[in-house]
Amino acid sequence: MNTPASWIVPEWPAPAHVRAICSSRDGGVSQGPYDSLNLGDHVGDAPQAVATNRKIFCDAIQARPVFLTQVHGSGVVPLTAQTRDGVQADACVATARGLACTIMVADCLPLLFTTGDGNTVAAAHAGWRGLAGQGGQGILESVWERLRRDHGARAEETMAWLGPCIGPQAFEVGPEVKAAFEAHDANASAMFKPHTEGKWLADLAGLARMRLQALGLRQLHGNDGGAKWCTVANRATFFSHRRDRVSGRFAASIWRT
Repeated sequence: MNTPASWIVPEWPAPAHVRAICSSRDGGVSQGPYDSLNLGDHVGDAPQAVATNRKIFCDAIQARPVFLTQVHGSGVVPLTAQTRDGVQADACVATARGLACTIMVADCLPLLFTTGDGNTVAAAHAGWRGLAGQGGQGILESVWERLRRDHGARAEETMAWLGPCIGPQAFEVGPEVKAAFEAHDANASAMFKPHTEGKWLADLAGLARMRLQALGLRQLHGNDGGAKWCTVANRATFFSHRRDRVSGRFAASIWRT
């Protein structure tokens, strides 16, 4: 793949025929505040610029990304050659070659998955609402259920890669967010640090790792909560809605060759 240096190629032991990438804000044609590779068509950017950016992204990865309409829920959609952009879901699963499971973000956490044999790949969008879910059933539980039930995935063989998101020094939340996670797992309190009065700093990637580990997944890679992964702190590299309010979207994709 011929991509800008700031794009991230996951460092993980995925099968050779599984490819993955996470774009940055570099390499596109959009003007500020969407400069330059904004892939979101719902944030106020010029439609022609977004269309051009998506073609740039598609050409770079040499696969067809499917861009979802993400709603901070727990819906998972299987992708086929007939799936069009805009289908409403917060995760997708694919077995066909050249069809890229794709998640757009600008502070939320993108996650990429592959089964041990690389015959099935998936991607998920995890903001705090989708991650917490209802009654302990959030987007990660929904993805894992689909992989396990429909594709025979085994926890000890399945790999997950966590992409850039708002970091634990920037994600200020109210007590309702902390309570939503603690209601499912009291140990989640370790992922929250007191901040200003009545507010907490939350470790979104850490919370996701806890949920994945609870499902039995151990091969977890990527975002470890370090500063280089924070979308808010790295203005030149990542879009951030929390930082800029009006912002583009970058994307994480995974596909089979």
